[in-house]
Amino acid sequence: MVHAWHDVSPGNELPRDFQAVIEIPLGSNVKYELDKATGLLKVDRIIHSAVFYPANYGFIPQTYAEDNDPLDVLVLCQEPVQPLALIKARAIGLMTMIDSGASDDKVIAVATNDPEFSDYLEARDLPPHRLLVLRRFFQDYKQLEGKQVQVEEIRPAYAALAVIEKSLASYQQHREQLMNIGK
Repeated sequence: MVHAWHDVSPGNELPRDFQAVIEIPLGSNVKYELDKATGLLKVDRIIHSAVFYPANYGFIPQTYAEDNDPLDVLVLCQEPVQPLALIKARAIGLMTMIDSGASDDKVIAVATNDPEFSDYLEARDLPPHRLLVLRRFFQDYKQLEGKQVQVEEIRPAYAALAVIEKSLASYQQHREQLMNIGK
């Protein structure tokens, strides 16, 4: 069986363009996440607030972020993408969340095969309301769980590229131990 984190290539045009694995489709209020031991998806929870994911949400394979998970990515696209589907994406920005005192980076990307979004190169070029919706979702979605989250300003593509490169290197450094999680 193929493991979505370890066996899927992040692509050949890193760090700007990459392949993402989608966990949560646009419009969902079910929080799926990667089961690190099996490579399958598990239902983490149903979101407690009356909000839904404003983009397809997933991760970049073979990355290891500071929150000890694969690097998160929000892929802007016209349509919901099914969980565990692969999608070609381009980094256009970076949003950092402070969740329970810990930093949690989220790459903002566009689906490169979606004509509505494929021409965007920087998050600042998106309609301002779209950026507000992305930030607001992460500020609000844990509120009814009694958790406080702080979302920093969205940074440009170069910030995302640096985080992607760091996460790719960290994965390579920790690959053996990561592959043995749950074994």
